[in-house]
Order: sequence, then structure tokens, then C-alpha cells
Amino acid sequence: MKQILITSAIAALLTFASACSSAPETATTNRAANANTTTANTAPTNAANTTKADDTPAAVKAVFPDAQSFTTQHKDIPADKIASIEKDTSSKVPDKDHHSYLAFSTTGGGRKQIGAATIVKVDGKDVIIVYENKDGSPVIKEIRADGVPAPFLAQFAGKGHDNDLLLGADIKASGGGEAQAKAITEAVRVDVLTMQALYGASHKH
Repeated sequence: MKQILITSAIAALLTFASACSSAPETATTNRAANANTTTANTAPTNAANTTKADDTPAAVKAVFPDAQSFTTQHKDIPADKIASIEKDTSSKVPDKDHHSYLAFSTTGGGRKQIGAATIVKVDGKDVIIVYENKDGSPVIKEIRADGVPAPFLAQFAGKGHDNDLLLGADIKASGGGEAQAKAITEAVRVDVLTMQALYGASHKH
């Protein structure tokens, strides 16, 4: 009888230890799930999204001084969307794996996305495009690029997929070289349409 009681006690202890050791894993899983389902201004999450640990470039972090954390999000651009974007812009989509960096704030006790940014490469230069949400669609808040005239970059603020973003029309070179201005404008236009295709709400024009 004594042996049975001892055996039962050991079994109970093992069960409790197992439950305790599994609790952090469950919490981690829940946190990961919450992180993936926390939608941001321009990037709602679905099964096609994958996120990675924070590998956000310092230049992107500098854009969001109030952010406490960042998440890098990768999403494949569907083939039909690529074809549509390339037809509309007469430019190539550089990569079907689109990267965006989501900035989060924990001010007030809750985790809230405060913005999203992408980086496009133009002639070896990093062009950082910062997005905000407007009526369910990603809209450019600002663009940053070292060595590019600020008056030129300022023209993109408030622009989205409904804007032509054509150099010589609603975008001017504004102090920069014509070739550089054209290359940046085309790259930004492709990225804006990509963001809309991946994260923008459906609507009629």
C-alpha cells in the first residue's frame, strides 16, 4: 500500500512538472500568434505571410523613433499581380518576395502598429518608403534617400495607387538629375502598386 502511494505521488509530480515545462512554450506560441495577427496600418496578415526576427535596418528604425519593436514581413506577390503591375508601370517587379518592416509601439500598455516601411534599391541607393493607411489603402507618408534632393522626395507624400506617379506629370525632378529622378519614381510606383495589391482593401474607382 505504501509503495502504491509513493508511486502515485511520483506520477503526480511528473505530471505537474510536465505541465509547467510546457507552459512557456504555450505562452510563446500565443505571443507569436498574436504578433502575426496584429494588423497594422497597411499590412493585414493572412496565411501567405511569414515573419522573421527583427532584422530591421537601422535606417528604417530611424524613421520610427517612437517604435519599441519591429517585425520584418515577407509576402509572395501572386503571379497575376506581378503581371498587372508590370503592365501598368512598364517596369519590372524586382522580386516576387516582397519585404516590409512593421513598426510597433507599446505606449499605453498595448501593442499597436504605428507604420510600415519598405526599401527599394535604385542604382545601388536605398530608398526608404514610409507608408500609412488611408481608407484601407497604403499611402506614402514620406520617402528618404541619402543624397537625393528633399524637394523631389517631398512630392511623393500623400500619394497612393490612385496617383499616376509619372515623372513630368505630378512628379518633377526638382533639383535632382533627370535620370535619377526617373529611376526613383518608377521604383516607387512599382512598390506602391505592390503594397496595394498585397495589403490594400478592395474598392471601386
